[in-house]
Amino acid sequence: MGVDFYDDVLRELIVAFGAALVVANGMALWRRRGDAEERARAGQRSRKAKGSSRAHGGRTATGELVQAPVVRSVTFLVLGLVMFVAGLASIFR
Repeated sequence: MGVDFYDDVLRELIVAFGAALVVANGMALWRRRGDAEERARAGQRSRKAKGSSRAHGGRTATGELVQAPVVRSVTFLVLGLVMFVAGLASIFR
């Protein structure tokens, strides 16, 4: 008996969404490290270290986050990895 078209699409969407979570949160963590190194080279202290980011909601004047939240980024990265692996396992089962 064949697999339903919608089942295949759902499995592929789970793989794609998991991969997107892994890539996006990995890039956010990579950029966070790069931003910290750039501030260190420029001689600026971290806004987070001074506590001013909490007073402004953690955003710059242009609305960007000062730094990517580590716990949230790692949590979503792990969730995306689990979704990606589970989706691939269901496709190649």
